[in-house]
Amino acid sequence: MVDAVTPAEPSPVLAPLVDLTAIDGSLSDWVQDFRSHANLRVDYPDGYDPVLIRPDGHEVDTWRERYPYGNQLTRADYDPAKRALQIELLKLQTWCKASGARMVVLFEGRDAAGKGSTIKRFIEHLNPRGTRVVALSRPNRQERTQWYFQRYAAHLPSAGEIVLFDRSWYNRAGVERVMGFCSDDEYQVFLRQAPAFERMLIDDGILLVKFWFSVSRSEQLTRFVIRDVDPVRRWKLSPVDLASLDRWDAYTVAKEAMFAATHTTFAPWTVVNGNGKRLARLEAMRHVLSRVDYAEKDPEIVGTPDPLIVAPPRVP
Repeated sequence: MVDAVTPAEPSPVLAPLVDLTAIDGSLSDWVQDFRSHANLRVDYPDGYDPVLIRPDGHEVDTWRERYPYGNQLTRADYDPAKRALQIELLKLQTWCKASGARMVVLFEGRDAAGKGSTIKRFIEHLNPRGTRVVALSRPNRQERTQWYFQRYAAHLPSAGEIVLFDRSWYNRAGVERVMGFCSDDEYQVFLRQAPAFERMLIDDGILLVKFWFSVSRSEQLTRFVIRDVDPVRRWKLSPVDLASLDRWDAYTVAKEAMFAATHTTFAPWTVVNGNGKRLARLEAMRHVLSRVDYAEKDPEIVGTPDPLIVAPPRVP
């Protein structure tokens, strides 16, 4: 277990990037324009995760907003913990191959909440012959005529495989709903069919894990600005990402409706506090490992997932 972070009362953000209420116009326009009139820079203080630095030299530490700990995990503590959990993931993969088990892990959540970086650490040392990452682009003309779940079903695992969906069929409950890419009828049909679809997967023996990565609004804005300021990350900032900044409340409503309809006893959601990326990655790994009784499992390494970082959603 990692004990490098200590619980603390949620502390105020020491160096916020901007007062969100003071922006005149849309946040998406502000992000695109801000680079031209602010001397911001991106630094990699430990050669790892990027940090946004203000003109006065202070770090923009919006990660403190709604984060349960007073400090981030240091690389000295993170790296050995990550390696130990990745060894356990290899044991899990070996067990899947030997037993013919099939596993599906869904990575959903806010834009820039850390889904992609967590997937990267999940698969870093796994055998690629038994692991696949599925990140589908927008449906083509033929796919738009199919049953909505059809193109996702085509990527489900065979015996011994682990499949990680970098966004999944829940696109319909999130971005499609908020951005108007589906009709109200299509959306309502999805909410009815998703639990039934997942019930069929589980009844057929598939191990299903559903993650929702959460991030505070100020920290999301900081991460978008990092992507815009740092040339090697600018490709990550899509028009849909920028549009999401101006639809924060709409995405919140869509998320809560999705949880209400699809958080079931047989396929529950797990919400990950993504403001601290390193701890989020470790606890997501730990959660998956804790769900399966695989061969040669080391209970001391796996431990118990931190309930302050990974927890069920609040559903009325």
